[in-house]
Amino acid sequence: MSLIHLRNAEIFCDVVTHNGFSRAAEARQISQPAVSQAVQQLEDHLGVKLIDRSRRPPELTAPGEIFFERVRKWLDEYRDIEDSLQRFKGKVAGRLRVVSIYSVGLLQMAAYVSRFRDVHPDVELKIDYAHPEDVYARVLRDEAELGIVSFPRDGGDISCIEWLRQKMVLVTGPDDPLAAGGAISVKQLSRQPFVAFTSDLTIRRVTDRMLRSHQVAVEVIHQFDNVENVKRAVEIGQGVAILPEDSVQREVRAGQLKAIRFTDLEFERPLGIVHKRNKNLSAAAEKFVELLKSVPESSRRLIEEYED
Repeated sequence: MSLIHLRNAEIFCDVVTHNGFSRAAEARQISQPAVSQAVQQLEDHLGVKLIDRSRRPPELTAPGEIFFERVRKWLDEYRDIEDSLQRFKGKVAGRLRVVSIYSVGLLQMAAYVSRFRDVHPDVELKIDYAHPEDVYARVLRDEAELGIVSFPRDGGDISCIEWLRQKMVLVTGPDDPLAAGGAISVKQLSRQPFVAFTSDLTIRRVTDRMLRSHQVAVEVIHQFDNVENVKRAVEIGQGVAILPEDSVQREVRAGQLKAIRFTDLEFERPLGIVHKRNKNLSAAAEKFVELLKSVPESSRRLIEEYED
């Protein structure tokens, strides 16, 4: 297969896995017409229609289904060969796609990504954010090699690498009466206005169970699936929240938020790195995992360096 047809086959697979031309263009960081042209060139070369463009979203034709299944396996093997040769030369290169839950904290991930790109400039790293179930789905569909989730599952076609256990703290505005002292009892949250994660997220369900076990009822004012939005709501005085301590470091240093530990509660959120079972990680993915696991204690310093 010539280089042009190899590239076109990769773009075709992106159209299928991303469920459309525009999403494939966004993932590739090229124009949608360029994606359409690549698929058309591939179809002209093969002499068959691979995608039915009259459908919304576009659907594979019968020949397209055969080609996709065969060429995807071939491309995986080809990338494994390239990766092996790069390892032989002691070089880390290639593409790495990572998808993460929103609530992991955008600043934290931006710091990790920045450090990785500094250390491995030959790797084309792209990170997306998605709902937890979509993280698992995209890993299984080979749209991403690694996924980052909280309360990770390990089983079936998904394998999990333990990463962090984040201490959960009460987060308030700087002038909130609850911020006047040091540590706080969870009982003091009774009937407090509360900014929560949405009910479809595991962290919300676990938090609700924890509060019930302490016979604490809060008044949920707002719900978000994004830790950044939760923080903004607390900043403007809409209520208090229970968040990972790591996720509010910048705002606490700036005096925008207060992070208060509990006197009678050990509450942690586990984070894990998921990938497809029985599929070897690329050298780039292994290095990214190494970076994540090397800084659980020094994540505060990493973020401070990123901000500087």
